[in-house]
Amino acid sequence: MSETLPQKDNNGGKIAVLKFGGSSVADADRMHEVSLIIKKYLNKGYRLSVIVSAMGNTTNDLLSLAHDVSSQFDGREIDQLLATGEQQSVALLALALKQEGIPAQSFTASQAGFHANGFPTEGRIYRVDPRAVIDAMENGKVAVVAGFQAITDDGDVITLGRGGSDLSAVALAAALGGECHILKDVAGVMSADPRVVKTPVKLGYFTYKECMELSTLGAKMLQARSVEVAARYEVPLYVASSFVEEEGTWIVKSNPVSEGLIIKGVVHDAKVAKVVMMGVPDVPGVAGRLFSSLAERGIGVEMIIQNNMRGGLNDIGFLVKKEYMDGTIEVCRNFSRDVGAQGVSFNTEIARVSIVGAGIANHPDIPSRMFNILAEEGINIDMIASTALAVTCVVASPRAEDAVRALHEHFIEEGAV
Repeated sequence: MSETLPQKDNNGGKIAVLKFGGSSVADADRMHEVSLIIKKYLNKGYRLSVIVSAMGNTTNDLLSLAHDVSSQFDGREIDQLLATGEQQSVALLALALKQEGIPAQSFTASQAGFHANGFPTEGRIYRVDPRAVIDAMENGKVAVVAGFQAITDDGDVITLGRGGSDLSAVALAAALGGECHILKDVAGVMSADPRVVKTPVKLGYFTYKECMELSTLGAKMLQARSVEVAARYEVPLYVASSFVEEEGTWIVKSNPVSEGLIIKGVVHDAKVAKVVMMGVPDVPGVAGRLFSSLAERGIGVEMIIQNNMRGGLNDIGFLVKKEYMDGTIEVCRNFSRDVGAQGVSFNTEIARVSIVGAGIANHPDIPSRMFNILAEEGINIDMIASTALAVTCVVASPRAEDAVRALHEHFIEEGAV
């Protein structure tokens, strides 16, 4: 179910929801710096709510501890455990704000009115009731809310997936009728991962659609679902740094009129695996059975490609996240046996590399340029998919970063479109 947010309040002036990630609140010194940033927003006349992630590497540390305690994955208990990270952060930040003389009140997601359903560790927000947050703001307080989590109808804590604090921030901004400012350890949306490309370009404006495409294809700047919600409710979305004072990136419905870069970003994702169902009987409903079985396990698929073969058999290839491989293997082997397919293969040594830009559909030469650049680098292409906004190639994972650098140099550094 898609996130739906029927509650909305925009009375009383300019509202912003600020979101600070784990690196921004990693320790006491960073909490102090964040308090000063919040004070600057208040001095500009904003009424504020703040969404906070767990401090530093807390989430990873908790997951590691859970693995040490038990080799079995229990989603409900993992949610209960991980939620404690953000609950520490909100209380500490509220204390830091009060130390600076700023009235503040911390909220768990339940207290702030976040309701979600779905699979454990992958909850989907269906309602935000921000009355308690509004009351705090109307009483002159900064409402500091735990991100990444919500409450189910059964009263259980459920987390919202990796990057879920972004989603919490956008959802709350939509419910309050305000802006959403995502403050991170980078100074805006970049044209490529700075750890891969030495000279990425910071973009002043980015459309919701372009940003959603990049996030879905592996960019780590924002959770894709958060951009989807921002687009649906037209939440003004701003991405900037919490470490340096520098203009960031506005994510908006449409770019200002410009004949600038057509390709806005180059991104890669090595956290995917390729699955091929071989020799599947070519009869109606078979593909539906396969992907329904995966969906029932909460396993999403991407880049579905069916190859028609002779003799009434097809190969069906697709990508899944590596974290879902155990469930995927079980489902696919059972399906292969049930329908009489010839078998199933899995390849985890692949990555997808994508170029993204709103103008791709109007430039038919762009795909061929991409393929030729990869060929010049000696990089073989395993799978290809395209949309109006992106062209994606699956390549061997050891060559993915080489591909990103070559494509970025051609399409963005040289502006060759």
